[in-house]
Amino acid sequence: MTGPLRVLIVEDSEDDTLLIVRELHKGGLTPEHRRVDSPATLQAALNEAAWDIVITDHNLPEFGSEAAIQQVKQSGFDLPIIIVSGCIGEEVAVAAMKSGAHDYIMKGNLPRLVPAIERELREAKNRHEHRDAQEKIQYLAYHDALTGLCNRTAFEQRLERALKSTGTGSQHALFYLDMDQFKIVNDTCGHVAGDELLKQITVVLKGPVRESDTLARLGGDEFGVLLENCSLAHAEEVAERMLQLVKEFRFCWLDKTFTIGVSIGLVMLDSTSQTHTELLRAADMACYAAKDKGRGRVHVYHPDDVELTQRRGEMEWVSQLNLALQDNQFILHQQRIVALDGTATGPSCEFLLRLKGRDGKLIMPGAFIPAAERYDLMPRLDRWVLTQVFAHLAQQFATHQAKADSIYFINLSGATLGDESFLHFVKKALSHSNIPPQAICFEVTETAAIANLTHALSFIQSVKSL
Repeated sequence: MTGPLRVLIVEDSEDDTLLIVRELHKGGLTPEHRRVDSPATLQAALNEAAWDIVITDHNLPEFGSEAAIQQVKQSGFDLPIIIVSGCIGEEVAVAAMKSGAHDYIMKGNLPRLVPAIERELREAKNRHEHRDAQEKIQYLAYHDALTGLCNRTAFEQRLERALKSTGTGSQHALFYLDMDQFKIVNDTCGHVAGDELLKQITVVLKGPVRESDTLARLGGDEFGVLLENCSLAHAEEVAERMLQLVKEFRFCWLDKTFTIGVSIGLVMLDSTSQTHTELLRAADMACYAAKDKGRGRVHVYHPDDVELTQRRGEMEWVSQLNLALQDNQFILHQQRIVALDGTATGPSCEFLLRLKGRDGKLIMPGAFIPAAERYDLMPRLDRWVLTQVFAHLAQQFATHQAKADSIYFINLSGATLGDESFLHFVKKALSHSNIPPQAICFEVTETAAIANLTHALSFIQSVKSL
């Protein structure tokens, strides 16, 4: 040890205590000790100071080693305990070890004491480190590492418990919160700034929340709030207070200052509520409805809400689109492009995406693209299109069916422009396909470019240099 060894000695003999301390000094240790000889003085010592190890005699006038061991354990301390005593029977020694002693040393064999202490201190350190690691794992299983809030797993468990209590007439409120302008901070200042924003906004959101309520980070810039035993009127007051606090908040990073907003979907839990999954889905839909209405507002969920019925339909599209990506149910059509003035030197075409429906009929993109855009599926769709087009064109160029002076048009979404890894994806796909870069033209709408201006400019400049 580098510092003093704090030793609590349970011993009625001052002379035997001095022998133990002298042995510790001989072994190179620097003990700071305290002698106790009764349950009362032992408890006082445990309460008043921190100890590294307990050394106890087996037999004392008021109590024995087994009682001392139990008292240390019941006080909540995980301390190495070594019995140093005179000659006792083997059965008694075994019983003492079973009761929690870590070693037994005869007073006539004190040279064994220091090695035993060093061993037990190492093992105690290992136990503490293992316990700390287990506690950290347990904590991270139910908490968000960045903000310290409950995570989605813990939140869903609390939501499930609250849902069960509605059978007795209890009423609760569920919020689904989504930050507005978070992406701007991330894109402008980087992920470190985005993380700092999430930590600061967590403090803001805690303001109107009672200790009995739950604030959780559900992922990304999305948060959940569970207000237990709460009326709709009070829930709306809390939600409006959150909106106001976030509106007044300013996030400063280096020389930049940002105004942040939040959209909130509110769902009441009562005896008619279904599963926690359906409640979260309803709150999520209500949150997106709040965004659609202009952001920075609360939308209360009602089962007969027309807007939410539309949103539910979009979420069904999301499920179908994910399956279509998994099962390759998309189809590409080529639409030829002809120059009216006849100046084009080679044939050109645009690739258009279609979805094969469950009945085999083709579904036009106008039906599913809004859902794909809203639920961040466009980058996956764009990558699927690019992969299929490049595979087709590679074969066409290899068999001389495509000409180098032709131009092939591929549509890109705004979300894909904001994907920093997409340019690398394009470069890699081009290098593997041997398609002349000048034969590819990406089409981007003005709206998509403006919404992702920084990434759009960077992407355009990089693509032009290929």
